[in-house]
Amino acid sequence: MGYKVIVDAQKCIGDGECVDVCPVEVYALRDGKAVVVNMEECLGCESCVEVCDQDAIVVEEE
Repeated sequence: MGYKVIVDAQKCIGDGECVDVCPVEVYALRDGKAVVVNMEECLGCESCVEVCDQDAIVVEEE
């Protein structure tokens, strides 16, 4: 079982909180926005969702 991670680029302000909090480096900052670079590593902990004040991240069970 894996997780699907979606970042809404319209909402993302690129503060990097999700990049910093993710224990398995799912995210990277590119062009001032967070992007998913290692979705297969996602543990489903939703730490990224909790730190994103813009509600730009969704983690769904696949």
